[in-house]
Amino acid sequence: MKTATPAMARAINDRLALDLLLERGPLTAPQLRALTGLSRPTVSDLIERLMDGGLIEATGECGGDRRGPKARLYGIVAGRAHVAGVDLRRVSVNVEVADITGTTLGTAVRDIPGTAGESRPEPVDLAALVESAVAAAAGGRALDTVVIGAPGLVDPRRGDLVSDNGVPGWGPGFLKSVRHRLGVPVILENEVNLAAIAEHRTGAARESDDFVLLWLDDGVGAAVVLDGRLRRGVSGGAGEIGLLDVNGATFCDVVDASVPRGLDHEEWAKLITVGAFAMVTVLDPGLVVLGGTIGRAGGDELAGLVGERLRELSPAPTRVLGSTVAGNAILQGAVLTALDTARDRIFG
Repeated sequence: MKTATPAMARAINDRLALDLLLERGPLTAPQLRALTGLSRPTVSDLIERLMDGGLIEATGECGGDRRGPKARLYGIVAGRAHVAGVDLRRVSVNVEVADITGTTLGTAVRDIPGTAGESRPEPVDLAALVESAVAAAAGGRALDTVVIGAPGLVDPRRGDLVSDNGVPGWGPGFLKSVRHRLGVPVILENEVNLAAIAEHRTGAARESDDFVLLWLDDGVGAAVVLDGRLRRGVSGGAGEIGLLDVNGATFCDVVDASVPRGLDHEEWAKLITVGAFAMVTVLDPGLVVLGGTIGRAGGDELAGLVGERLRELSPAPTRVLGSTVAGNAILQGAVLTALDTARDRIFG
């Protein structure tokens, strides 16, 4: 077994301290010693090193009214890097920009021409729309990483779509054009996968390393998380439950056709269980989260009804919960993924 070199040990200690500052906010040197178990000299050297590297800064003092000198607080330099998450749908482009601590600094929306009934100019310059929305949200700030969530299978090896996703203006060369326009690393991910990342970090699956997110919205799909890791499949097709055959039609088409009919919760539960049961039978995830517009609107009542039906069909114990991510789950997942990438590059 290899022994950690001094340089490796310093890098590990630095990242440990930075992660604690991200999680807890500004801390004093004594607090860092208590939380990390590192010695006083090691923490002193660590603080000096991180300050010299422009990663942390003194943010104030603490100590209240006690006698003696107050302890200095140290926090992450929030402006050290900025990232953008993009939710690219068939009707609009939504963007959120955050600093390295995850604080939202700006948002922007651009409607895709022709999707709201007006005539569409041909062709739609989707790359220009994305560039415009990102620039508006960034407000002049330089970006480190951009993550785009979009419908469709994303090949994990190539980082691009396997086939057309129906978004107006998307075609061969789109990602290359966006990367050229933005001038920063741009990562593409399936939008439901990103929603699952948000659900795992901040939503109903916070305490579950195994779950399936069933997405019921503009398009139907699922995301699979096992052992705490998002599972994409060889070609990015893991969780494409919308293709499931239901009496000669796809599950996606059946759900879409049911929306205008205004089904009650019992009817929705019967339909949703078809997709949920398929995932439970194959994966036995222990938890199914109902996301998207339909899943969120149904809440605990719909989730309870789907859970009852699954218990009748499968011996595998399965909890069913409604999504609890606040706001746009796809956008949150995109920002979280961009932050992970930026922090790994900058923090080591």
